Amino acid sequence: MFDYDVAFSRNIGWVTEQEQAELRSKRVAIAGCGGVGSLHALTLARLGIGKVNLSDFDEYDVHNFNRQAGAFLSTVGKNKMEVMSSMLHDINPEMALREFGDGVHHDNVDEFLEDVDLYVDSLDFFALKARKLVFQKCYDKGIPVVTAAPLGMGSALLCFMPGQMTFEEYFRFEDKQTEEEQLIQFLIGLSPAMLQRNYLVDETAVSFKDQRGPSTPMAVNLCAGMAQTYALKILLNRGKVECAPHGLHFDAYRNKLTRTHCPKGNRGLVQRLKFKMAKRIVSDD
Repeated sequence: MFDYDVAFSRNIGWVTEQEQAELRSKRVAIAGCGGVGSLHALTLARLGIGKVNLSDFDEYDVHNFNRQAGAFLSTVGKNKMEVMSSMLHDINPEMALREFGDGVHHDNVDEFLEDVDLYVDSLDFFALKARKLVFQKCYDKGIPVVTAAPLGMGSALLCFMPGQMTFEEYFRFEDKQTEEEQLIQFLIGLSPAMLQRNYLVDETAVSFKDQRGPSTPMAVNLCAGMAQTYALKILLNRGKVECAPHGLHFDAYRNKLTRTHCPKGNRGLVQRLKFKMAKRIVSDD
């Protein structure tokens, strides 16, 4: 019953038939199959991407229901990567999948990124060690990176391209000593505009110490839309790509789209002031 050309024929018009064939030949890596990762994977599949590398070691639980595409009563206790693999093959049974069931780490990161045309970051916010590893490897291998953060009811997008500003040059983790401080650096770097800050109605829902924060299904859907639009532009070498130190933050609740620019990364004066403010808030947690 499956026919690739028919399945993705409605993409034609926004992409050419030749471009659709190019997308079929591309391999995209996604680390993490949770909130944003599950939507990234499904959107890439419906775009017609023919090859995907997936990683996740976690299992579904009831608290995943509000945002994760593979979270159902029928999947509670099941491995997220295996569920998403099944869903991807249900869209495109010809998709070439490589699965990494123990996550991404030093021992398998090179294999995870082998022959990859684009990496879409979907790691948990607090998985800083793994994120630093993958981003540095991508830069070393000349692999573009797209990361979209679900913030409130919006999405903040950053892109790191070969030969441009690196992940470390932008976030400046080495300037800080503790993991908590580095996580604050990550937060303010992801969201320089902080559009979501003024409508958080219950601050007790955010805890750096407990590594927990609120989420919405709208945000993860927006992340997928923004990130996969960039995926299309990068993979087809088509359209302007804003890469770090530039970024985008769209907040549907605030009716705002902001283009962010941090030319010195988190070493800039404004970003250093934001760090001090955020640290005080986190210290009061």
